[in-house]
Amino acid sequence: MAAQNNAPLPEGLEIAGYRIVKKIASGGFSIVYLAYDAEGSAVAIKEYLPSALALRQPGELAPAIARPNQPLFRIGLKCFFEEGRALARINHPNVVRIVNFFRANDTVYMVMAYESGQSLQEQIARAVGKGSRLGEGFIRKTFDGVCRGLRETHANKLLHLDLKPANIYLRSDGSPILLDFGAARQAIKSDAPMLAPMYTPGFAPPDLYAKGTPLGPWSDIYSLGAAMYACMTGVPPQAADARRLEDKLDAQFDQLAAGYSPELLAMVRACLALDPMARPQSVFAVQKVLQAAPARPLAAEPEEVAAPAPGGQGGLRGLLGRIGLKRAGGQGK
Repeated sequence: MAAQNNAPLPEGLEIAGYRIVKKIASGGFSIVYLAYDAEGSAVAIKEYLPSALALRQPGELAPAIARPNQPLFRIGLKCFFEEGRALARINHPNVVRIVNFFRANDTVYMVMAYESGQSLQEQIARAVGKGSRLGEGFIRKTFDGVCRGLRETHANKLLHLDLKPANIYLRSDGSPILLDFGAARQAIKSDAPMLAPMYTPGFAPPDLYAKGTPLGPWSDIYSLGAAMYACMTGVPPQAADARRLEDKLDAQFDQLAAGYSPELLAMVRACLALDPMARPQSVFAVQKVLQAAPARPLAAEPEEVAAPAPGGQGGLRGLLGRIGLKRAGGQGK
């Protein structure tokens, strides 16, 4: 996703009964702030501000939107608002809780419950920095919770469409929360092929690359597999469009065989199938594998385990050192 080039709202600003404390995250689609409500409780406020369509200079509150961009900006605004309204109906411990949304400064704001913790991407980056990777027990436990939240999302006729480690937030107790749903992004992309793609290469399913391709739970399941793969390797899988030309994932999975059970690896491979019909067709099917004990019992392992020794083309350790992961700040983008 493109970087956010808009100035954030000033610290201390009072808006709709909330006081902005600071910016905690930003991306090409929105800015997220830490704020306090009238009772002094911390909240996270997400501001709809697509950098490809709107520009806000320092010291200004409302963005400037060029006339040609105004229809598309309004489409995204409507989708963002409707997405917030749909999410507000979901009350689940593994889905971000929406407490309010309001209009101001010619845009829309989504108010979310604030949680202490860190993103899964930060957890992966920390492991990479120590030359380790996330263990199977951690992956199974974390993604069991992710699946619970995703099942509730799908039951409410909503897709995530931007599932990746940066959008999986881990509370202080380790339980995961799904953040930053991508339906509004996808609505903008489908109406504006001239804009930069609103998806994250590596985590985005091939379904998102071609306009008019049907989307469904199978689309989120691809991203679910990609996020688990990133926990195992420290990097995203090869982008779906590149895989269609030369798929390198088989060789990369071979390097993981010594560190993870065959059952877990087979399930992640299936999730990452380019053909939607070859993937698990429900999140429940993925969750059953995560909850089942492997045929070969796992030894008690720490949350992080040592990465494999170098081998092949520079080895996995060298790959992690060369590429790494960008840390994500705050509570989503």
